[in-house]
Amino acid sequence: MHIKTGDTVVIIAGKNRFTKDKKGNMVPTTGKVIKVYPKTNRVVVEGYNMIKKHQKPTQANQNGGIIEREAPIDASNVMLLDPKENKPVRVGIKINEDGKKIRVSKKSGYEFD
Repeated sequence: MHIKTGDTVVIIAGKNRFTKDKKGNMVPTTGKVIKVYPKTNRVVVEGYNMIKKHQKPTQANQNGGIIEREAPIDASNVMLLDPKENKPVRVGIKINEDGKKIRVSKKSGYEFD
């Protein structure tokens, strides 16, 4: 999987793909990856794909009620954000001298790890 927890990603597909900036222009939605599920190829992005979940009262949450939280989306619907160019990029894998794998931007050559 090309995405790890803590990465900044751009949403390239889905219902809220674009958001409005302060001037009212439509810009691609970006967010931070909170959790990664490699077996199902899904990621949870902070503040995106919010769902309402009905929760029964428990000892931790005495009242229960309706809670809003993020739901996972498919990893193919997000791309890593290149900090050099501030654009979404494809990622390749490069092996350094130590034999360790490093994620590299295919456009600018930026190393993510």
